Formats: sequence, structure tokens, C-alpha cells
Amino acid sequence: MYVKSQLSWNVIIPAENLDVEGLMLQKAIVIRLMNDFASMKASKNLGYFMALTSLERIGEGKVRDHAGDVLFPVEFSCLTFKLFRGEILEGVVGKILKHGVFLGCGPTKVYLSHQKMADYKYMPGENPIFMNEKMSRIEKHIVVRFIVVGARYVEAEKEFQAVVSLEGDYLGPISQTVV
Repeated sequence: MYVKSQLSWNVIIPAENLDVEGLMLQKAIVIRLMNDFASMKASKNLGYFMALTSLERIGEGKVRDHAGDVLFPVEFSCLTFKLFRGEILEGVVGKILKHGVFLGCGPTKVYLSHQKMADYKYMPGENPIFMNEKMSRIEKHIVVRFIVVGARYVEAEKEFQAVVSLEGDYLGPISQTVV
């Protein structure tokens, strides 16, 4: 789920942003780091980049040949979100199809196949639902607890895709209203 990570990146500051005052330079480095961090979205090893939590160290700048820009090595801590196989999570039902359900879980969407919810039957209609014999309903905006069966990273979209299941104890719908 959430992982605290230590990262080392290089931040490039254009020559026109360089200032004699140390505070202005530090501000330019932090702003550039935050912009670069926000544009990264996700990586295969770390998951989705959620928040930059602390700046640990700014190294000595090195002038890049021909450009005049300065490259600063930066170390920082951040919070990431990654799905792990076997992990139990909760998600909100976003879309219901005949063959399964798409749920929102943090920054990602996961798929719950009808084959992975054995007791539930699809009920078509204007607002389709899945219902079991105990009248438990999986419908739009309901919170569902599930287990991650598998996840993969799609490099082109820089996002994760996951398949989840309700096969296990205490899994299934856990609320009848949006939380």
C-alpha cells in the first residue's frame, strides 16, 4: 500500500534562475524538485508518487557543459503507493459490467472479475448490480474489501493494472453508502 522511500535525483536549474543569495537558490531547487516529482506519476519499482515528505540534502552543484545550467544532486523522502500481491485493500465501485467491476483504490483502478466473486450473480438493469443469496449487493459507490491477485506496470501509461478477488474471509462489500 503506502511505502516511505528515500530517493536521490538530479535537479537541473537553468542559468537564469541562479542567484547569489542562498535562500533563493534553495527555493528554486525545491520548486524544481516538486515540479519534477509531480510530473513523474509512477515507476515500476516504487509505485505511484504521492507526496514529497522531506528534503534531506542538496549536494554541490555542477555546471553542465555547453548549456550553463547547474545540476544539483538532491536526496529526499517521499510517500508512494504500490499494490502488492496478497494485500487486502478497499476500493469504491466505479463501473459495473456484465463480466466484472472496476474499483477505485487510491490513485489506481482495479478490476474484479465475476469469476473472482463466486457467490455473486449479475443483475442487469438501468443500475446494474451484483448480488448474492444473502442479498449482499455490489453496486456503484459501494466500498468493497478485496485481495490483490496480481498487478502489473504499464510503462506507456505509467500506471498499474491489477486484478483482485473476493475469495477469502471477510472480503466483499463493507458499506451500503459512500464513505
